[in-house]
Amino acid sequence: MKRLLSLILLLACATLAQAQALQPPEIAARQYLLLDVNSGQVLAERNADARAEPASLTKLMTAYIVFAAIRDKKIGLDQKLPVSKLAWDERKKGGSLMFIDTTMTPTVSELLRGLIVQSGNDAADALAEGVAGSVDAFVAMMNRQAQAWGLKNTQFKNPTGLTEDGHYSSARDVVITARHIIQDFPEFYPIYSMRQYTYNHIKQDNRNMLLGRDPTVDGMKTGYTAAAGYCLLASAQRDTPAGKRRLIAVVFGTASKEARADEAQKLLNWGWLAWDDVRLFDAGKPVATVPVWKGTQPEVKLGAVGALYVTVPKGEGDKVRTTIEHTDPLLAPLTRGQTVGSIKIATAAGTPIATLPLVTQEAVPLAGFFGRAWDAIRLWIK
Repeated sequence: MKRLLSLILLLACATLAQAQALQPPEIAARQYLLLDVNSGQVLAERNADARAEPASLTKLMTAYIVFAAIRDKKIGLDQKLPVSKLAWDERKKGGSLMFIDTTMTPTVSELLRGLIVQSGNDAADALAEGVAGSVDAFVAMMNRQAQAWGLKNTQFKNPTGLTEDGHYSSARDVVITARHIIQDFPEFYPIYSMRQYTYNHIKQDNRNMLLGRDPTVDGMKTGYTAAAGYCLLASAQRDTPAGKRRLIAVVFGTASKEARADEAQKLLNWGWLAWDDVRLFDAGKPVATVPVWKGTQPEVKLGAVGALYVTVPKGEGDKVRTTIEHTDPLLAPLTRGQTVGSIKIATAAGTPIATLPLVTQEAVPLAGFFGRAWDAIRLWIK
């Protein structure tokens, strides 16, 4: 009896310890969010959809629009841009600067570093005018992109992040923007890891303190205004048994530069220690092969869109269960990448983790008349 009670107590303690491990640490921030980029799962959040001033985290979207313009060959990295009086006048507003003036013609490449590393409001204006012709037109582009991504709690009034009525975002929305930068423009992402940048003989350090503290942190952006408090979005990547794993943590409204770094670091550390990534399927690898009717072939391969990851509590990777559900009967014609069902991922106890689309990995054209007629008869008998 004593052994049984001891075993029950031991199991109860283990269960309690696991439950406590899955509780995020106390974070001194008005808003925060921790995202596992591979799986797309949010591991922790507080007030993540509340509208708030994003300060210079705004410049994530500013940079994205410039990256897209470079990709679309609307501007070039070596192209020189004039510095307008509007950009020069940022000196009067008390924000961070690259220290360009109206006698200079910095290149787009230089301005991007001034925007990202030095957080220059003057660089933001110069880039906005260079891409769109005016700051107002550029801000409209920022808002259209936010709408295209479904960012319901974001509205931009300027490309700098300075306080302005109607200028707001949220923790979730800035993380979505950061994820798009990382995935859509990997060639530009290394700029966010630069520790310092010198322009016009003025050297400025990157304000992201975690770049010097944590070797796995390789970006992204800080922000501060009196209304927003101290904000930081940090991205970190590590090699794991499941492959390279990336986490993004954001904190809004902390009390100081040191606090924003400390709180973001807490979230990242907890993400590494309490959770594992499990690689369920490789990109292009079929999950199932199922019958297809009235097509030119009898079967079709089904799989996930790209490699399939899931984030689970530490040590629970071998307990993940997947269930495949698809349209039955599955009728041709089918196009490659067509959604025909879902992949449901759950714990051994049946607790849902994620539901992802199940898509065709090959096209199946419609069969000829006799093939369709024969399958129609078979389906009727079935």
